[in-house]
Amino acid sequence: MIIRALEFNDFKDCVNLLNMLEDGKFVFHYKYELEKKFDEMVSWFIITFLGITTRPIPPVMTENRKVDLLSLYMIVERDGGYNSVTEDNLWPIIAKDMGFEYKDGEYMRTVYAMYLDILVYYYKFKEVQKRADESEGMKDKQDAPECSLGRSTSAEDIKKVNEEETYALYAENSWEGTWNAHKKRRKFNFNHARKAVDEANASVLKGINKRN
Repeated sequence: MIIRALEFNDFKDCVNLLNMLEDGKFVFHYKYELEKKFDEMVSWFIITFLGITTRPIPPVMTENRKVDLLSLYMIVERDGGYNSVTEDNLWPIIAKDMGFEYKDGEYMRTVYAMYLDILVYYYKFKEVQKRADESEGMKDKQDAPECSLGRSTSAEDIKKVNEEETYALYAENSWEGTWNAHKKRRKFNFNHARKAVDEANASVLKGINKRN
């Protein structure tokens, strides 16, 4: 009922939905309703909030295969965010987690950059701003009015967020286990993986030749 009642008229409505997604088990149990509502949120944010009308929502790949934006958001967040996934070369694995092929990793990165990156940036900015305002309110109660330090705390917190994660704001033009696994995946080296496959194939061929 709460999910279905959500409407998007202000960015705080986006914040409310994104806050719900912090509970992976909740997302798993109500994925169908949340998936539709997440697409509504992204649509409102891109078209109404940003004024971008040229991006189809949800995005689709060849053969009209829909990209599940909710799953993409959850998996990338689990792996540390856009920058972390890019630096650790995890986009091919993200694509595989999403039901596509390793070669679709770059497409997954582009979709995230075009549809979700600036949304996540705004969300984290607002959360930092909220915590800073709450902290400032507590300080105001402790200090005399003439000792107020203004909004320096907010600026410092926002700077900290920006240092931890810089976002690509614009771009031209069982999964329960995946979502709930909190241990960050290590950097993936495709050269090592390819070497292991080649060695395995060579071993099989060698065994066949011996039998012959």
